[in-house]
Amino acid sequence: MNLRRLWAILVKELRQLRRDRMTAAMIVGIPVIQLTLFGFAINTNVRGLDAGIADQAGTAGSRALVMDMLATQVVTPKYVVHTPQELTALLRAGRISVGIAVPPDFERRRADGRPAVQVMVDGSDTAVQAAAAQLAQVPLDSHLPDARAPAVGTPPDGPISVVAFYNPERRSAVNIVPGLIGVILTMTMVLFTAIAIVRERERGNMELLIATPLTSAELMLGKVLPYVVIGLVQTTLVLGLGVWVFAVPVRGSLLDVYLAAGLLIVANLAMGLLISTRVRTQFQAMQMSFFLFLPSILLSGFMFPFAGMPKPVQYAAEVLPLTHFLRLIRGVLLRGGTLGQMWPDALALAAFTLVTMALAIARFRKRLD
Repeated sequence: MNLRRLWAILVKELRQLRRDRMTAAMIVGIPVIQLTLFGFAINTNVRGLDAGIADQAGTAGSRALVMDMLATQVVTPKYVVHTPQELTALLRAGRISVGIAVPPDFERRRADGRPAVQVMVDGSDTAVQAAAAQLAQVPLDSHLPDARAPAVGTPPDGPISVVAFYNPERRSAVNIVPGLIGVILTMTMVLFTAIAIVRERERGNMELLIATPLTSAELMLGKVLPYVVIGLVQTTLVLGLGVWVFAVPVRGSLLDVYLAAGLLIVANLAMGLLISTRVRTQFQAMQMSFFLFLPSILLSGFMFPFAGMPKPVQYAAEVLPLTHFLRLIRGVLLRGGTLGQMWPDALALAAFTLVTMALAIARFRKRLD
């Protein structure tokens, strides 16, 4: 062991790291990003769930009870409707996470000690289901002195019954497996295409492609289309195993499932192409892909409840394709919704793809001129 030669190698590596801006950014950026996300953005104490209210009683007691529920800050009123059926439709479309239904005979039910209010919860997200259960603890007799005080609990004994739709048994696999489709597609599609252009450049094939009559758009689309088929194969594999092994229900149309997956696939492929136009080596492409994957999995609602994040973080997460896909795939698979009912998220994925692909094509042409 020659210490002088060892020192020379050590100095050489340090100088190379100093010149490699991407590696230096990862050394500093990854700890800072993780500390920031887990310290400020990630919050398992869910608050502010979008709620719909159907107060068919319209009495002073029913209005006071609804106000008491809102005072818990677990739910935030977003829609006021007339019937429980309207609440069910909003739940299926993903517009709300909680529905509060007060029947017309609220006062009679309260006096008899029967369940007087029904809280309908989107059980496709187990974190939402657990948070909404707190509403069952709101006492009816706090503002109604003439009522006898029944024991507060869960249905059918309690005055406030909490009903979990779509996943009443609270199986975590039902919530996780649909999200895994998006996570796997994000991880593989971005990485595959981020490396694609760089690999051609490193192997010397890019000069040959430039000499052909291919336009930038044709070359980009030609690189993307084979991976669309690969992504759909991965979707089929994960979905098949989820149904067969974990008994994940498929309540919606399979066509909508594959359309949603296709939207995410092309969005991630466009992002991968954009990354490939900004890096020079395959290692740098993998580094940048990791930078994208980390916030996607943490902020999209896959691991941590989306409603528990601060509003600025939620706005930032809306830029991520995985955020919109999770709403679509859970809505179709678990709630039996359609892409037409959840068109804002489908439109967001399509817009992201168009913008990102346009930027990738423009930058690709600029770098080769």
